[in-house]
Amino acid sequence: MFTHAFLGTNDIDTSRTFYTAVMGALGYQPVPLPHGTAFPSPQGALVVAKPANGDAQTVSNGHTLGFVAKDPATVDAWHAAGLANGGTCEGKPGVRPNSPGKQYGAYLRDPDGNKICVFAPNAG
Repeated sequence: MFTHAFLGTNDIDTSRTFYTAVMGALGYQPVPLPHGTAFPSPQGALVVAKPANGDAQTVSNGHTLGFVAKDPATVDAWHAAGLANGGTCEGKPGVRPNSPGKQYGAYLRDPDGNKICVFAPNAG
């Protein structure tokens, strides 16, 4: 359904460090772009870059971008990588009782304030 997701940044270097860590925890490698970084996959890509219109990045209220993890340990590693690389916690790793299948997930804010999350099937 989607070709890509784009998140704006005001600081390419800080975003590159943060997203290289969290996407690396999920098994995706960065591809540098002139104004940001892409993380391609067979299903699409995440692009983190300066907004094309030249205006400053702002956070979209209510927007959350979710990723898939293979297992709860990967969720834990993703969350730790984000915290260690400039992210802030928006929800510690754990079972989300209201999610379909009571999945295991975690939430972060990136250094620009964008909200991201990751979910894995609940092994327990």
